[in-house]
Amino acid sequence: MLEIRELRKRFAGGSDAPGGKVALDGIGFSVRPGEMFGFVGANGAGKTTTMRIVMGVLQADSGSVSWQDRPLGADARQRFGYMPEERGLYQKMRVAEQIEYFGRLHGLSAPAAKKATDDLLERLGLTERRADAVQALSLGNQQRVQLAVALVHEPEVLVLDEPFSGLDPIAVDALATALQERCRGGVPVIFSSHQLELVERLCDSVGIVSAGRMVATGTVAELRAAEGDTLRVVVRDPAPGWADGLPGTVSVQGERHTLRTTGGDDQEILRRAMKAGHVEHFGVEQPTLTEIFKEAVA
Repeated sequence: MLEIRELRKRFAGGSDAPGGKVALDGIGFSVRPGEMFGFVGANGAGKTTTMRIVMGVLQADSGSVSWQDRPLGADARQRFGYMPEERGLYQKMRVAEQIEYFGRLHGLSAPAAKKATDDLLERLGLTERRADAVQALSLGNQQRVQLAVALVHEPEVLVLDEPFSGLDPIAVDALATALQERCRGGVPVIFSSHQLELVERLCDSVGIVSAGRMVATGTVAELRAAEGDTLRVVVRDPAPGWADGLPGTVSVQGERHTLRTTGGDDQEILRRAMKAGHVEHFGVEQPTLTEIFKEAVA
């Protein structure tokens, strides 16, 4: 298990507070083997700072990071795979030799690095680009190379900062499949993203961070249960004032009126709706991760 406990970090300057800007204010969560953890928050919320502390790029003012019940040190980090937000590829280096080079840096022998590189090029759809310079690749293919660099040494943990940023749907699917394969092999995966629909689809657990604090964490099902279900009723061309006195809010789009409510007698609401006009939809809906996120950071 990767455990992050009570991380705090303050940067000097950049804030009207005398002590500087608070970047992290007690961040904590854990990621189990074979779990994909989605780390979401607005720009500046603290996601990148947390990941940099996990990888040893920054030092926390207080708090701890542990892996397999031991404090995380440099030796263990060598066995992690990291994809920074600012991509770190050598632009003039050829794709295959770049991946092999990073494999050697992580301690692989030359034959092992070559074999791992060949496997990743095939899996990520880059075999035909192996001899191209990185700078000649599209953004999506550069992202694939960056992921290959993070995967080449068979990491025990993956820490990925905005890995899907700017990718087309085909590249997203290729990267997602590669991450899911690693998860099935027991690797904990943490990735940050602004694409909440993607996080909802891929992740076992989610952490929502706002202003350096974790404001919600758990499985998507747990977060939905905490938020509660919503009854949505769509009535076409209803009588004026049909929803007066009913709980919830009514929105109007053309001749369709939509009532959303988390309370009240659903049978009474249905009777009122049927009496008012033609009921096109009547059903309970779970909140999306986007809705949960907006509520959590409000």
